[in-house]
Amino acid sequence: MGTGNYYFTISRSQRNVTGTDEIGLRKPPRSSVVTTINCDMGEAFGLYRMGDDQALMPLVSVANVACGFHASDFNHMRKTVQLARQHGVGVGAHPSLPDLQGFGRRDMKMSRDELANCIIYQVGALKGFLEAEGATLNHIKPHGSLYNMAARMEDVAHAVCDAADVFKAPLMGMIGTLHETIYPARGHTLIAEYYADLEYNDDGSLIATREHVAVDPVRAASRCLRAIAEGKAESIGGRDVAVRADSICVHSDTPNAVEVARAVRDALISLRNH
Repeated sequence: MGTGNYYFTISRSQRNVTGTDEIGLRKPPRSSVVTTINCDMGEAFGLYRMGDDQALMPLVSVANVACGFHASDFNHMRKTVQLARQHGVGVGAHPSLPDLQGFGRRDMKMSRDELANCIIYQVGALKGFLEAEGATLNHIKPHGSLYNMAARMEDVAHAVCDAADVFKAPLMGMIGTLHETIYPARGHTLIAEYYADLEYNDDGSLIATREHVAVDPVRAASRCLRAIAEGKAESIGGRDVAVRADSICVHSDTPNAVEVARAVRDALISLRNH
């Protein structure tokens, strides 16, 4: 096993602590919280490459592996599972709308049954590769537009749950959305995410982009610490919005994803050790 598998059990008190740590990031309060770093991975296709999975895998706790409908294929799915196993990284399924051309970042209209079948098909394929490598399914995290549609559309959220009923796996999502209400009501554990490399609207929703841009790693890490400490993030309009960081997401297709993941990991290690 390699150097991954970062599950950060962080102690922090209920009162704010002033000052900064040795890397210049604001210290959060102390209490007990477990935070992981997750990354959307395995998004190459055939000879086309997307993201630096080799460099990212040692820096993360869990990998959300593409299942072939927005990216990846049978060879890349298995290689990504094998890479995760080498580094002690948990593997979750990252199913998408069937939109390879648009990288799963365009909305589509599908019935609840059709969408549930679409998700079951993808997660089942990944689960086969996990079983081939002696691993288990850690969670399910819908990708791109499917994720965002499930956040605001009841039939889509229920379709995600219909598929999750089959696999009995936790679901990644966001608080303040239908993820927080429908997923638990259907009996599924919600792993609440905070996004290190995306901005938030004033209503707390994500600002979704077709292509991600580079972000400042130090600022990203500082925002993550605030999300853990205060349950807040600054929106694009300068407002504080409620967030929860059971897991922190870094996208592998962010241009400087490796630097961002390393900064977030180092900040969490520093926080855990204080």
